[in-house]
Amino acid sequence: MLRHRVIPLVLLDGYSVVKTIRFDIRRNLGNPITVAKVYNARNVDELILLDIDASKQGRGIDLHTVEAVAAECFMPLTVGGGIKTCDEISRVLKAGADKVSLNTVLFDDPDFFVKAVSVFGSQCIVASIDIKKDASGRRCLYSHCGRGVSVSVDEAVSFLTRSRVGEILVNSVDLDGVMGGYDLNLIRDISRIANLPVIAAGGASSPGDCSHAIKAGASAAAAASIFHFTGVTPRMCKEDMRANGIPVRL
Repeated sequence: MLRHRVIPLVLLDGYSVVKTIRFDIRRNLGNPITVAKVYNARNVDELILLDIDASKQGRGIDLHTVEAVAAECFMPLTVGGGIKTCDEISRVLKAGADKVSLNTVLFDDPDFFVKAVSVFGSQCIVASIDIKKDASGRRCLYSHCGRGVSVSVDEAVSFLTRSRVGEILVNSVDLDGVMGGYDLNLIRDISRIANLPVIAAGGASSPGDCSHAIKAGASAAAAASIFHFTGVTPRMCKEDMRANGIPVRL
């Protein structure tokens, strides 16, 4: 039986943990090693570590930080930030990651997803896409680096599905950090197109939101602000999911 997951999302600006609001306003939250220790003690299902400035600054994620976080993690660790070659994937995996998250490379070299899957396997590759609504309410792919994006959201998801990536991390830019609930319509639409697991991110405000995301079609609910700024824990979210008949690991 498929067990659904609750995944803390840890964002870095190089060496420090930050939390953004709509990918803009930032709040510094300290050392990633300390954060990893807390989540490890709480026996979370997985941890996602993303350096949100790496691609913009033309660098990769700091491997010493990855090694230090991995040393504290006894759960699967997904790492992303500035990864654009197979050599870089290898280095991140050797530093202790179990999976890598690829995002900006979708705009620069989309065929790299196919190559990465062929070299490392589907289970190792997570495609991360950030989605923002334009003035007319149309969903558009969002690029941290200001690149022009001509491909539609549906086309990107279909391409990633054909590329046989292991999972798609779908982040709603408009709901990032505001704790107003997930974009359930977005989750439903992406899950319908993608014939692979979807990780929903952006907007969790309560344990019930995680359950709603799963019922909308997500395989996992990723969150950050709710764990940083409230008393809600990943276990509370999973207990709510179990109470709603959703298979989880407690």
